[in-house]
Amino acid sequence: MPTRLAWADATPARRLPTRRRGQRTEIGSRAEGGAGMRRWLRDNGLAVAMFAAFAVFLLLQSVFGWQTHNEELTEFGADPIGWPAYLASGHFAEAVFENWESEFLQMGGYVLLTAYLVQRGSAESKPEGQTDRPEDDERRATPESPWPVRVGGLPLVVYRNSLSLALLLIFAGSFVGHLLGGTAAYNAEQALESGAPPISAWQFLGTSDFWFQSMQNWQSEFLAVGTLIVLSIVLRQHASPESKPVTVPHAQTGS
Repeated sequence: MPTRLAWADATPARRLPTRRRGQRTEIGSRAEGGAGMRRWLRDNGLAVAMFAAFAVFLLLQSVFGWQTHNEELTEFGADPIGWPAYLASGHFAEAVFENWESEFLQMGGYVLLTAYLVQRGSAESKPEGQTDRPEDDERRATPESPWPVRVGGLPLVVYRNSLSLALLLIFAGSFVGHLLGGTAAYNAEQALESGAPPISAWQFLGTSDFWFQSMQNWQSEFLAVGTLIVLSIVLRQHASPESKPVTVPHAQTGS
């Protein structure tokens, strides 16, 4: 009769389950995908944060604007509208585009002005006496340079100014959106208040109401940028590219 030890020796060892090659590949792919997503978020964190904040605030604007608009409709004895209908209304379009208009005018103008003007001591200014940077010379193009630089000619001329052009084109589109949305909102308001006939976008462009809306935003945008330019002369923000390093003197221009 076998002893207990013999029985133990005779019992076949249990083999741990092994993963198939396909399972290992799937797990590895998931791990690589997770690492890739984390790497993408790290590499694009600033843009992701900005656009996420934009989406949240735009959503909140639409909700609060919808509630405000319905309160106005109720005051005039009109029926409130649903949220999807509000998103297609002039009230919402006007509010959105008049702000986009001022933002992109400010950014486009700022990019252009910093190419030609200097503010001594500001982190937002190019160094005094600098015209083009060495890297702006197309003769120093490399195989890794963007294709318009390698091609030259008209593509290069456009590409050299493409950032300001893009911002100003978005400004122009936002200006038109503000005009059309404002016209629709103005006509709806006039119809509620007095039953006045609608006016055209061209007519609304000539009203003080339209330009009041634009100017109240434009002035605040340029005030904010001008304030940043001046404050960056004497104030610092550790680790920010919008600030000069903490240890440099106030007179140093550029970051």
